[in-house]
Amino acid sequence: MTDYLIRTRKFEDLNINDIFFDSLKKDYVEFEDWFMAKSKKGRKALVVEIDNKIIGFLYLKHENEQLPDINPPLPIKKRMKVGTFKVNPHGTRLGERFMKKIFDYATQYNYPEIYVTIFPKHKALVSLFIRYGFKLIGTKTTHNGIENVYLKDFNTRADEVLLDYPMVDTKKNSHLLAIKPKFHSLLFPDSILSNESFDVLEDISHTNSIHKIYVCFMNISSFKKGDNVVIYRTKDDKGSAEYRSVATSICRVEEVRSKHSFSDSQEFITYCKKYSVFDEQDLTNWFKNDNFKTIKMTYNVAFKKRITRNVLINEIGLDRNQYWGFFHIDNNKFIKIIKKSEINESIIFD
Repeated sequence: MTDYLIRTRKFEDLNINDIFFDSLKKDYVEFEDWFMAKSKKGRKALVVEIDNKIIGFLYLKHENEQLPDINPPLPIKKRMKVGTFKVNPHGTRLGERFMKKIFDYATQYNYPEIYVTIFPKHKALVSLFIRYGFKLIGTKTTHNGIENVYLKDFNTRADEVLLDYPMVDTKKNSHLLAIKPKFHSLLFPDSILSNESFDVLEDISHTNSIHKIYVCFMNISSFKKGDNVVIYRTKDDKGSAEYRSVATSICRVEEVRSKHSFSDSQEFITYCKKYSVFDEQDLTNWFKNDNFKTIKMTYNVAFKKRITRNVLINEIGLDRNQYWGFFHIDNNKFIKIIKKSEINESIIFD
């Protein structure tokens, strides 16, 4: 897969005459004036380019005000507005990757709400926002026409993994899942091995999507939809497991499948390649084994402070002598992990 990087770019460094912006100019007659105003103010956007041509553009805006031009009006509140969101369809999950950046930004800066205005004709974009819990709450009428307004309220619980994304629910069962370093760094690129907080606007690889699929040979049948999964990166060759094996992030289970759920190897390969980092030859070989499991998860949050095996045992209270491939974590220990990880606890349902 080609690695399309999402980069932070200044408006002034972008070409307003790029054909990518033509549809936006048609939808919004004032788009060029708006764009130039952002350029003069030094504003930045998230951009994906191929051969110096833009294929994806995302602009996020902080607001803390009443919104009387929406029907019905919204009261004064801190919100993040998705100001501009457009991707050209080209066979990748770029829209989903932008959606993850929206949530990363909102949770890092503690926005209780996110909203976006979309013309009804943009059906694919509407579906994307609805998929991750945005609800139609009104309309906005301007000289450009009538747009629908969709809002995501982080204080509303739907009790469904995608609709609640990126929330973590402490009332659900929780587990630890060990992943080897070579796969971990590709599947979870935000979960860098550093005690420094990550910058949500840094470049990210194509693997940084909301959904992840991991193939293992452990009997993880106890993992159920909605369960929390603490991702545990096993040690590399740079030191002992005590300090080089670390808990790095939290996912939530979408589904667990075994071999008998796939009609043949091709269905298995097609399913896994969407959201995994495994090559086709490995997948072909693994399908010959009757004992594999696939786990599809949402990637909800990367820890700001990674937690070493030493801390997990001596401070959290996990059992040193149990099998560390996977195991259940009781609620009290899971909450301790959350606090020790220094993530924004506003994304926690309790």
